Amino acid sequence: MLYGRTTEQERLEQLLAGARAGCSGALLIRGEAGIGKTALLDWLAATALRDDGNDGRELRILRVTGVEPEADLAFGGLVQLLWPVQDRLNALPEPQAAALRAVLGTGHEERGPDRFLTGLAVLTVLADLAEDGPLLCLVDDAQWLDQATAEALLFAARRLAAEGVAIVLAGRDDGFVAPGIPELQLSRLNFEDSSRLLADRGRAPALRSQIITESAGNPLALIEFDSARRDQPHQHAPLPVADRVFSAFRSQIGKLPERTRLMMLIAAAEGRGDLPLLLRASELLGVDLGDLEEAERTGLMYVMDGTVTFRHPLIASATYQGSVLARRIAVHRALAEAAEDPDCRARHLLAVATGPDHEVALELAAAAGRARGRTAYAAASGLFRHAARIATDHGRRASWLAEAAALALTAGHAAQADRLAVEAQELADDPAVGARIASVRAAVVFELGDQSEAARGLLARAGGTATPETAALLRTAAAYGWLAGDGDAVRAAAGRLAAAGGADPLVEGLERLCDDDAAHGVPLLARFLEGRLDAPDTRAVDEQAVRMLALTCGTVLGNDEAALDLAAAEVRWCRSQALIGELPYALDVLSQNQVLAGRHRDAEAAVAEAEEIARDTGLRRRLARLGAVRARIAAIEGDAQRVRELADATPAALRTGMDCARVLLDLGLGDFDAALTRLDPPPPGPDRYTWLSLSTAADQVEAAVRLGRPERAEAAMRHFENWARAAGTRPRTATTTAPWAQAVVLRCRALLTDRPEHYTQALQLHEKGGRPFERARTELLYGEWLRRARRRNEARGVLRSALATFERLKAEPWTRRAGAELQAAGEHLVTARMLADNLIDRLTPQELQVVRLAKDGSSSREIAAQLFLSPRTVEHHLYKAYPKLGVGSRQELVLLDLT
Repeated sequence: MLYGRTTEQERLEQLLAGARAGCSGALLIRGEAGIGKTALLDWLAATALRDDGNDGRELRILRVTGVEPEADLAFGGLVQLLWPVQDRLNALPEPQAAALRAVLGTGHEERGPDRFLTGLAVLTVLADLAEDGPLLCLVDDAQWLDQATAEALLFAARRLAAEGVAIVLAGRDDGFVAPGIPELQLSRLNFEDSSRLLADRGRAPALRSQIITESAGNPLALIEFDSARRDQPHQHAPLPVADRVFSAFRSQIGKLPERTRLMMLIAAAEGRGDLPLLLRASELLGVDLGDLEEAERTGLMYVMDGTVTFRHPLIASATYQGSVLARRIAVHRALAEAAEDPDCRARHLLAVATGPDHEVALELAAAAGRARGRTAYAAASGLFRHAARIATDHGRRASWLAEAAALALTAGHAAQADRLAVEAQELADDPAVGARIASVRAAVVFELGDQSEAARGLLARAGGTATPETAALLRTAAAYGWLAGDGDAVRAAAGRLAAAGGADPLVEGLERLCDDDAAHGVPLLARFLEGRLDAPDTRAVDEQAVRMLALTCGTVLGNDEAALDLAAAEVRWCRSQALIGELPYALDVLSQNQVLAGRHRDAEAAVAEAEEIARDTGLRRRLARLGAVRARIAAIEGDAQRVRELADATPAALRTGMDCARVLLDLGLGDFDAALTRLDPPPPGPDRYTWLSLSTAADQVEAAVRLGRPERAEAAMRHFENWARAAGTRPRTATTTAPWAQAVVLRCRALLTDRPEHYTQALQLHEKGGRPFERARTELLYGEWLRRARRRNEARGVLRSALATFERLKAEPWTRRAGAELQAAGEHLVTARMLADNLIDRLTPQELQVVRLAKDGSSSREIAAQLFLSPRTVEHHLYKAYPKLGVGSRQELVLLDLT
């Protein structure tokens, strides 16, 4: 019976009822040791089984308990959870199945491409199990889960929706972080509930108050202190509750026979409750299973179904910590000798090593390599770190520490990675190891947001002369410098590479653009990009910053079609390889190009997915960069409040994108002075070539002309014209690649010179495609000129075209302007025209993605694999989308226009 937990029980019953109804949910129960977390999980399991079968569908329970000694053992918890259902792996998509086979040690593949692929595989297997009936996953002592298991479970928990899976985790107050998961905090029992508990245990009223005071309402303390008072009625214990409970357990253990204490120590050190391993180790130490009888009789331990279990984790801790060091080492040595699993053996060898030990260090490094191959990067980092600590070879220590640092960064622990890299740097005398350490430290700084410092750190490490080891550092430094807007860093890297004869079109092209030499810089970048398109597998070996730059090169070159295709291909590649951690950036670039192509709803769907993945994977810094696309769309639509909200939520270092959006908003709302003064033209350098800066130049020209101050836009116009000229020809073919850019240049000239032929030439170029919003703006300005010239019939034609585009884009301020001009040109608009009802506007971003893939013929399982959802959630989205679209099946989707 549980005392004082009515509210908590109701919450858990609701979660269970939701799973039975096909709705998924997750909950984290928090509380101090002994507060009753395990008791609640036990009650929930019993309740679920007692009520099972009422709806005709059998409920399944999976359970895992974190084990303190296994906190560094990669995927130890996941093995415990999924071992009973490993037969379901064959139904998973092959990359996911391979990832879980590697985790369970039943496959031949060792290395997975992405640390979040395992989480996706867990999501799919849980959803697959729920097809047979509701599924309840119970996770106890979550604070002791290895990080690889914790990441996989939390990724799955955050993405469950309509499968019928309930996940309940229980962890200590300060030992487990689960962002995005609802929490239930357990409080201590009040006096009334504590009294009821003691009364049911037969405690006389006279002593209840004293025990309640001593226990402070902690349920485990109440029980243990009640038992202790029966044996020692006059004992006083002024220690904190947790310490007193711990002390009480140590006192009980101390009264047991020595052989029993040794068997308990073996079980505590082994941690997993693996009876065969415990028996093999105990034989080496001269004890056996019979020596556990007294511990079982006193209720401290249980042995059943081939598993040895302590009644409470604090008993295991009290057993282990109450033993002398020499005995603990002897036990771990026996466990290492008895272990059949090499990773388990390595864990126990680590406990044995009290000083430098070459052989143990090699075994730990081998275990680290296996963990790395299974994408358990945090565990691998820890094992490499431990191997380095006891290594006898100076070079190996530096190399292993460098690898530990790199893996810590991959696992998302930037601060830890930096500490390890600094330690490795002090030991490294091998140039190759030194270069790797420098790359890790720069990546840490980059991830923390100071991209310029990342570039300069690499420059400092590379020295004054480029070598084979430092050439890659200099290339990455140039990429970091460009992304940071630090032209000096780009020039420095380019200069050193050039001095060493290392011709590199990427770095040279970036340097030329930093000097505003678009005529030479743009063709060099085009050459770099074409090289990557010819050999797309190069992205697998490039540094992160170089991959990011390659993805944005199409936009810098003004080649919208190529940029959109490249970004879409990158997204497809990330999906096919399950590179969940890299997908948010690819989706961000894709959404930028979708906005430019007038596909606003697609862009919003891409950003929504990127934001969700960034939250689910802990990539918080990516979130701040995703607002620019939303702000651009809001500015086009005239949503001033939304633009302000996004700007207020954006860090100062990323405010340029928001300022560009506000310039466009000001222009659309007719605030020309604000549009012209809000954003100073960036100085020569990378900031002039971002997708937003290039789009803003024409806004500033229009605002300056409207104010009668065209000279104030001369610099912006000159820069944009030089860039557009360079972007206008393909290096190998001389065909126009950026017709929209040439068209916008002509539109700006028409504004500045009032010569209508520039408008007509611009519209001819717009006919070749690209950027419908820019085309509609050209049509609007030309229509205004035609109306002023009293050429109303001609004006109405181009104004109607502009109005149709603005309406489709929901560009309200521009729609009003075009409508007003049409009326002035003689078009009789009785009321403001209603925005056309676009089918895709009826759908949520995720529904849109699911429906589009279903329309193309993808199955629910295929869609789930691409969008990192469960098949049941995909079906749920389709079920909600069909009525909105007026269809009833996938076959009818084919007939719809969803562009």
